[in-house]
Amino acid sequence: MPAISDCKLYELPKITDPRGNLTFIESDKHVPFAIQRVFYLYDVPTEESRGAHAHHTLNQLIICLSGSFDVEVDDGKNRTRIHLNRPWKGLHVPPLIWAAEVNFDPGSVALILASDMYNEADYIRDYDDYLALMKDLASKQD
Repeated sequence: MPAISDCKLYELPKITDPRGNLTFIESDKHVPFAIQRVFYLYDVPTEESRGAHAHHTLNQLIICLSGSFDVEVDDGKNRTRIHLNRPWKGLHVPPLIWAAEVNFDPGSVALILASDMYNEADYIRDYDDYLALMKDLASKQD
């Protein structure tokens, strides 16, 4: 069963230079999956949230490029909030973990690296459906 403890912070390479820092990400090297899709969130009003869904098979790495925001992760039994505010740190959200990005500072930019192309069928968008799926998976393990 997936658990929120499976959500890990990854420290990405950071090259410090007086002219400005540089961080790079190589697929399957700095993240635990091959990167197939990249997207970013910006101009999110402070009171709004993004995400609030889980994926059947997709892995994500969420990085705060600018500003800060929280990621609420939930495995159907436990929930925690992880604060992101460093562009060299990324939060891995594996499949079957419910995640929502909340509390955006003005001007924040979130970069999301995904293990697959967009596929609406991979999304679990209703929390009650998510809980039912997790309960069903747990009962199959018993």
